[in-house]
Amino acid sequence: MSRKPLIAGNWKLNKGVRETTEFTEGLEVFIADKKIPDSKIEIAIIPSFTSLAAAKSKLKQAKLGAQDLSQHVSGAYTGEVSAEMLLEHGVEYVLVGHSERREIFAENDAMINQKVSRALAAGLKVIFCCGESLNTREAGKTDEWVCNQIQTGLAGLSADKLTDKLVIAYEPIWAIGTGKTCDTPEANRVIKVIRAEIAKLFGADNAANLRILYGGSVKPSSIAEQMAASDIDGALIGGASLVLGDFTSIIESTVAIAV
Repeated sequence: MSRKPLIAGNWKLNKGVRETTEFTEGLEVFIADKKIPDSKIEIAIIPSFTSLAAAKSKLKQAKLGAQDLSQHVSGAYTGEVSAEMLLEHGVEYVLVGHSERREIFAENDAMINQKVSRALAAGLKVIFCCGESLNTREAGKTDEWVCNQIQTGLAGLSADKLTDKLVIAYEPIWAIGTGKTCDTPEANRVIKVIRAEIAKLFGADNAANLRILYGGSVKPSSIAEQMAASDIDGALIGGASLVLGDFTSIIESTVAIAV
């Protein structure tokens, strides 16, 4: 695999400071004991805002991510968190456009595009999420839907050094938290469609080097097959990232394939 895999755990609304401290300590002990090479894999933890400082205090090799950010720099926006505030906590990655933000909190494509632009302008790296609902898939419109999310969400971005700043996560909504997993050949096919769309928008070099993750009920039992696929470059993991043993098992399987 030429692209360095990224394994990212999105904790959603889980784990306070105590649990975060215990988990990140355990994760770093595992990385050190197993001599996981940072040259071969990137690992990221994405806790809640209130646990960012606790996570950062324990992380050495693993990177820190945030689950969202405001499209605004500052102002009268109660409850919002800016890119600059995240940077103060040592955040490197930020999720933008996660299906739960789109579906539950009604974030539209224009807002998501503003968030992408704000994050990149501030110096954060973006994990941009895209994916279709079950209705869209059953209507045979998966490819069209996902490409439209790419076009609108990444509108206005410069192709210059794009792959240093951007990761895409394909997360079929119908496979998130449902126990259903999009089978590997189909996930790989859709990710190839995404890569082709990136080539149209930002050039072949960016498409070849851009990391595209799969997200949707990723488990220790499924990761080896997924990581062996030609175009899957890692995973955005929900439930399995909350259990240290499951998360480290996913990391080990990924390293075994990447090395």
